[in-house]
Amino acid sequence: MFSNPETHVLEYRYDSELLRIEAWGPNALRVRATHEPRLPAEDWALSEPVPEPKDVSVHVQGDQASIRNGAITAQINKWGKITFTNGQGKVLLEEFMRQRLDIHDPQCSALRIVPREFKPRLGSDSWHLTARFEAVHAGEKIFGMGQYQQPYLDLKGADIELAQRNSQASVPFAVSSEGYGFLWNNPAIGCAVFGKNATTFEARSTRALDYWLVAGDTPAEIVRAYGGIAGRVPEMPEYGLGFWQCKLRYQTQEEILGVAREHKRRGLPMDVIVVDYFHWPKEGEWKFDPTFWPDPDAMIAELKSLGIELMVSVWPTVDRTSENYEEMLEKGLLIRQDRGWRVVMEGVGNCVHFDATNPGAREYVWRKAKQNYYDRGIRIFWLDEAEPEYTHYDFDNYRYHAGPDLMVGNIYPTQYSRAFYEGMKAAGQERVVNLVRCCWAGSQKYGALLWSGDIASSWPSLRAQLSAGLNAGLAGIPWWTTDIGGFHGGDPRTPKFRELFVRWFQWGAFCPVFRLHGDRVPQQPRHGATGGSHCLSGAPNEVWSYGDDVYAVCRRYLLLRERLRPYVRGLMTDAHVYGDPVMRPLFYDFPRQSNLWDVSDQYMFGPKYLVAPILHEGQRERPVVLPRGVRWQQVDAEGERVGPIYFDPQTASDGDFLTVVPAPLEYMPVFERVD
Repeated sequence: MFSNPETHVLEYRYDSELLRIEAWGPNALRVRATHEPRLPAEDWALSEPVPEPKDVSVHVQGDQASIRNGAITAQINKWGKITFTNGQGKVLLEEFMRQRLDIHDPQCSALRIVPREFKPRLGSDSWHLTARFEAVHAGEKIFGMGQYQQPYLDLKGADIELAQRNSQASVPFAVSSEGYGFLWNNPAIGCAVFGKNATTFEARSTRALDYWLVAGDTPAEIVRAYGGIAGRVPEMPEYGLGFWQCKLRYQTQEEILGVAREHKRRGLPMDVIVVDYFHWPKEGEWKFDPTFWPDPDAMIAELKSLGIELMVSVWPTVDRTSENYEEMLEKGLLIRQDRGWRVVMEGVGNCVHFDATNPGAREYVWRKAKQNYYDRGIRIFWLDEAEPEYTHYDFDNYRYHAGPDLMVGNIYPTQYSRAFYEGMKAAGQERVVNLVRCCWAGSQKYGALLWSGDIASSWPSLRAQLSAGLNAGLAGIPWWTTDIGGFHGGDPRTPKFRELFVRWFQWGAFCPVFRLHGDRVPQQPRHGATGGSHCLSGAPNEVWSYGDDVYAVCRRYLLLRERLRPYVRGLMTDAHVYGDPVMRPLFYDFPRQSNLWDVSDQYMFGPKYLVAPILHEGQRERPVVLPRGVRWQQVDAEGERVGPIYFDPQTASDGDFLTVVPAPLEYMPVFERVD
């Protein structure tokens, strides 16, 4: 039943199940189970080398056994149920079992529910897996899990789809208010439900249960431990610290140069400007269309002389009529389908994605991008469609080099980022960041800057992005950004959208990456008749496109972000060295103040600035909850401290230390920690 095959491993066998628990990093355990003859070899997100375990003990006593690694212990009873405790003996997590195998068990039940349910998928060699856990702690709060388009920071009570979609990034690492972190180390399509009565994780097709659990006294300790086993972001290039200008889409070389020149003429800072999609002749050709971009070398050189890096959009789609399709098909570099005609997205052409889980496909696409972009001087890429996006998300129909989509699909965006990161590093680039529309656990180590996809230009959408960005950071993705103003629609001529745009722009200055993008209305006339010209450009989306009053606000916040550059550089260093989120909930820096775990509409921008964005139309003042025990002073739109100093020493109080501050349209409340 129990065995101790290695000093840091405890195994349990019953019938066809093999359960293995092993020390995996300080104060952490990896748990795996399978009904196959042996465990699969994949480590998935657990990619980083871990130190040799030193404080590990395994005990087998009759019909029970336990393994302890530092501050975490797992105990298995005779029926195979696992209970996890911390160094003080507090139960962190407990499997959910309802059986009547032991009539003296307080939870003896006729329900016949097992904690690790492997339901065979008939006719296949995989299982539909459900892992069940007790809802042990009343009042527990759950954070992280990636990026989802909903307004809730606390995910307790939420039903989370474990699947990648446009604007949704499944990064299945959760941080609990009860002192543990949990990684669902399985890239299968599935779901997670953090219910009031139980927590469940499901994988619709898999060969093994695999999760990692760490005990920690603070959220920072937990997130940093996760970075140690899944990887941390590289060092951020200098051009990642300032302002990025973008729109859907600049159609010609002269248009984008005109915008860059005007920015500099006005004395406005800009670090990056973007050539969006359909600058190519056809999808899957990964090069400039010379009709609209006749001299990219001269364009790139002029931008660099202005201190601006050019970022180009890369899509994984390959048009059947493109110059690379037949070769990629012959070499097996494209995603396959189990049924139906091989096409994944509706559009001008019939497209198939390149298979980023195939090392040969990664090398092939990078080689094309290097030849046509990188060798010209481009040092940053926009890896769009990274989920990958499907016209119909029939996850059971697609098959990758690494396995069926249903079994491994969530890892696609990680491998997409890996293709460019490894290629750029091999070419000699020291610091790599690429904008990517999706992530999974581990994407961060490949220089992935996640953005929140094609979202609505609306106030509810703005509110959802705040929770999305904060939870992404707690899930180990500290580089995050959003389309300022939203993506879909938005008319720069209307007062209502101008107000939304201003509030989004102010908030954007205090996001990890400060980036303007969107598809504004009305659309512009078609330019040309060939290549990507069918993809019309939206209305102008530069800061001077919204009227003089809005421009004045934007100018102040552009200059404010530039003033913050040294501070932002320090935050990026902390993300690289420790894995700290750049933007994080108040409780990350003040975990002992229980009231702060309920604050979801404010956050810390690093350890120094408390940001209180304006998230509602017409709002001209707002309450701000200040952490106790430190001194706070308001910061104006120029970055200067103004007004009184706020201080309350009662750090043990459960109530809010609150002040109400004015928020005229030209100002977003920010407080600086001045102790």
